[in-house]
Amino acid sequence: MPSLNRRRFLMTSVATVAAASITAPAFAADPILIGVPTAQSGPVGVADQADWLNGVTMAVEEINAAGGVNGRMLETKVVDIDLLTPEGTVAAFQSLVEGGVHALAHSFAIIAQPAMDVAASTGVPYLHGNTSQASVDLVKADPQKYRNIFEIDVPETWYGAGFIKFLSNQKAAGWVPKNNRIDIVQEQIGYTQVISKATQAAIAASGGEWEQGKIIDIQFPVQDWAPVVQALKASDAGVIMIDHWVAAELASFAQAYVLDPTPGALVYLQYGPSQPEFLDLAGDAAEGFIW
Repeated sequence: MPSLNRRRFLMTSVATVAAASITAPAFAADPILIGVPTAQSGPVGVADQADWLNGVTMAVEEINAAGGVNGRMLETKVVDIDLLTPEGTVAAFQSLVEGGVHALAHSFAIIAQPAMDVAASTGVPYLHGNTSQASVDLVKADPQKYRNIFEIDVPETWYGAGFIKFLSNQKAAGWVPKNNRIDIVQEQIGYTQVISKATQAAIAASGGEWEQGKIIDIQFPVQDWAPVVQALKASDAGVIMIDHWVAAELASFAQAYVLDPTPGALVYLQYGPSQPEFLDLAGDAAEGFIW
């Protein structure tokens, strides 16, 4: 069986959504229109969603070069989206649906239900990467209503549970932490709160292998990381989790932390370093963290 690498997965996903959107006879020359809500002007998500749009564009070009889907070419329709308000989310999705798209493909919606409800009311296939337990719960509660909606990744809870499993695996492989306490720096949106609670639950379920340390609250945007860095150093935990997702802000944390680190601590930065801009902004300060 061929391996399912990232390119093959994205091409398969786009082609599957496109094929599912064909619900009525159409002329072979008519394109299949895929709506792609993409944050372009807001304070968060611009780099993340640009990556997704680049991937969709690449997949569409390759599928079209191979003859399209059942002889029909794919086209994308892109609109800006305000990820931080339900009104902005609904407006973007409604604009695409009213514009006649045959399918929707979105990297993630921070406020998931408004987007899902618009897609559900129209029946167009909607593929998303919300990384959201709330999205999963909506489908479980009403699978008929949300039958046309597909989440392509696991819920955000795995950032927490998976991190604790990772730590235990590293210990089993020979890593020796300086102590078993885990400090958590948590942002306040629902996404990061779910991750923090999942991490705390996994620590509690570890049978004493790991101990809950200090919990430090932050609020986006973080103007000054110095007090957080000082609090972490005073706590002196063996493991530190930065439960925040904005790449630029995590780069700022990295630059502040390397000036006054907690000696011997293993520091986990959640999600943000997967964005290319993290390395561009953090520079040499990016070295030594896990993500």
